[in-house]
Amino acid sequence: MDTFVDSSWYYARFTAPHASEPTIPGAANAWLPVNQYIGGIEHAILHLLYSRFFSRAMMKTGHLSVAEPFEGLFTQGMVIHETYRKADGSWVSPDETRIEETPAGRKAFHRETGEELTIGPIEKMSKSKRNTVDPTEIIERFGADTARLFVLSDSPPDRDVIWTEEGASATFRFVQRIWRLVNDGTALGASSARPEGEAALAVRKAAHQALAEITDNLAGLKFNLAVARLYELVNVLARAIADLKAAPRPDAGLTAAVREALHILVQSMAPMMPHLAEACWQALGEKDLVATRAWPEIDRALLVSNVFVLP
Repeated sequence: MDTFVDSSWYYARFTAPHASEPTIPGAANAWLPVNQYIGGIEHAILHLLYSRFFSRAMMKTGHLSVAEPFEGLFTQGMVIHETYRKADGSWVSPDETRIEETPAGRKAFHRETGEELTIGPIEKMSKSKRNTVDPTEIIERFGADTARLFVLSDSPPDRDVIWTEEGASATFRFVQRIWRLVNDGTALGASSARPEGEAALAVRKAAHQALAEITDNLAGLKFNLAVARLYELVNVLARAIADLKAAPRPDAGLTAAVREALHILVQSMAPMMPHLAEACWQALGEKDLVATRAWPEIDRALLVSNVFVLP
């Protein structure tokens, strides 16, 4: 009762969680159907079946006038991991395993006993095979934003994500790089000049190109492509800031363009890394929250200009 039954009609109750019985149908009919349903393949198949059944049942009882509770379905992939086994066949968890690169290839060893383990296939995380990774441990070590960004960037969201220590560490380094970049950019100071000049225009073009693609990718649930655009924008900004720091005289126009691009970067990454985005937003001198700001506007005139930006 507390799983399949309750979870098969909560989408209707959430439209008016505190309403009394007579007013529930009006609120539910006004809000439903749900625009986008996202779930793993096993969950989506069963839950979708039961929810559609309940929706029709509630139409019969007069609680709904919506036959289909969900407009769209997106089936997400699963987080998967390698498996490790002892010689006796018992499973060993990743946190009990040490991986070494040897001339003969990757090898796994038990952290406490030193026993060599058999590296098994990459499979869906499950308690029975002990190939799960504790989210609390990941968050404590890398932070929630790193874990979120790694899962989003590793592969398209409809495919499985292979969780690796190396991948999480690389994502963490990128998160740190963004933080350093924003602080380096703010150290240049503000500029009231217009973002003019060839270098400034190149930075603005790169920023608005990235913004346009990230906007489309997020709307299309192509999160890995959105993250790739973030990487590209960070590279452009890193080069521009390095040029400003090395210049004998500050380029006011380029400084203004970098400040604008940094704001675009922070707002663009906010849906994927909200904690880092808010910290960077404050570092940029803003007093409100990124979450309260409207999505930045794309200067589409820049997207058709003749400025060429090196990758």
